[in-house]
Amino acid sequence: MSDLKLVIFDMDGTLMDSQEFILLAMRYAFDKAGHPAPSKADVLSIVGLSLDAAVAVLLPDLDEAENLRTVELYRHSFIELREKMGAEAKAPLYPGARAALERLYAVDNIVLGVATGKAKRGLDHAYDSHGIGHFFETSQTADNHPSKPHPSMLLQTLKDTGVEASNAVMVGDTEFDMEMGRAAGFKTIGVSWGYHPISRLGAADIIIDDFSELDAALAEMWS
Repeated sequence: MSDLKLVIFDMDGTLMDSQEFILLAMRYAFDKAGHPAPSKADVLSIVGLSLDAAVAVLLPDLDEAENLRTVELYRHSFIELREKMGAEAKAPLYPGARAALERLYAVDNIVLGVATGKAKRGLDHAYDSHGIGHFFETSQTADNHPSKPHPSMLLQTLKDTGVEASNAVMVGDTEFDMEMGRAAGFKTIGVSWGYHPISRLGAADIIIDDFSELDAALAEMWS
């Protein structure tokens, strides 16, 4: 039996605080589509879902064609923000995130990965902007998988790394991350600094308030 351990991170709201650009892009898209602008709380509540699922939650009465039109407007809006303002390049990593990645990356039997609702293009921009792509052995995005909380992304990380689900942990800030982790047989760590309040992280095995607490939480799970 392999002693390899796997830690999978969500991106937006867990490693990187991109809410400013998510909110702007969503407001631009809704304005261009002629829909009322969603509130900040509503937008942050759907971060982590694939775009079509997110728009369906925010505007449940849309037909499929209008949903897809709004999704495309969001994509174009985010690309415009990336070109004008930097987007991922200007969205900061959370305090302690880089140091935590460096510590875990240095441990021989721990492999790291990402499972995000971002598109691959956006994730690649985040990796390049912050110089963190080399930390991750597996990267799963919304392009090739059903929306969270479907476990598809996490099941692929197990195939990519050869790690058993019993030795794998999902770290995220939303209930979608926690439910996805549970569905894949992962242990789950919720973070309190992200986009869902702690009250929505009920499926988490452990909740941490700072990246400095991550190592001890992992050790407890693997003890």
